[in-house]
Amino acid sequence: MTILVTGTSGHLGRLVVETLLDQGIDPTTVVAVARDTAAIADLAERGVQVRRADYDDPASLDAAFAGVDKALLVSSSAVGARVGQHRNVIDAAAKAGVSLLAYTSVVRAEVSVMELAADHRETEALLRVSGVPHVILRNGWYLENYTGQIATALTHGVILGAAGAGRVSAAARADYAAAAAAVLVLDGQAGKVYELGGDEAFSLDGFAAELAEQGGTAVAYRDLSTEDYAAALVTAGLPEGYAAILADSDHGIADGALYVDSGELGRLIGRPTTTLREAIKSAMADVPR
Repeated sequence: MTILVTGTSGHLGRLVVETLLDQGIDPTTVVAVARDTAAIADLAERGVQVRRADYDDPASLDAAFAGVDKALLVSSSAVGARVGQHRNVIDAAAKAGVSLLAYTSVVRAEVSVMELAADHRETEALLRVSGVPHVILRNGWYLENYTGQIATALTHGVILGAAGAGRVSAAARADYAAAAAAVLVLDGQAGKVYELGGDEAFSLDGFAAELAEQGGTAVAYRDLSTEDYAAALVTAGLPEGYAAILADSDHGIADGALYVDSGELGRLIGRPTTTLREAIKSAMADVPR
């Protein structure tokens, strides 16, 4: 059985390949795909098949999918353009006759009002009419979305957001990667939809409190309006469109859009998901003090 993983020059795709290899999967049966194969040359050195493919280049996708049995489509980061890109991948998978195509979507994509969910909802619709056997991994937020802010938060003593008292069921990228690897090797996954999130949900107040405790300094959460939070992100250097999506996602958290209590992530990976406390402790090791 040959397993293809897209987006392997990015964080999640790379972790999925690493997880498969750690589980003892023969590296010669794993196909790592990226636009720039130089970025994943080390995988080739470990015996993984490295192939070039670009979501915007159907011919490259057809070549990459040759001889593939199962595949993971890691969603594109090109918000607004990715539905067409995903269509190209689905078409390539259909031509190759894959037995399973897994897709990384977002929590409750079919009903979510978050702007970020729209492209995922359309992609899921494409999968349903494609005839390709598929499994949908509706991933929640990454803990890294928060731990990546640690140095700034400790310096300024404040975490900004627009999530109110909403709770987010975040998990580590490695947790979601382990789930993706699991569905790629398990039998009977076609037609399943998983709502995935961390075992322990937390509010941004809770994040600030945990960071303050571990950092040994005062850190507070400052709740802003969606508009003011977007403006603050722009001031920090983010593009307006991306800032608006992040602020809208925080609004979704306030409404419960990223709260997950299914327990499916822990069951898929066979262990408890990474906790906020564990994630902060790990990230703190890399923060200059």
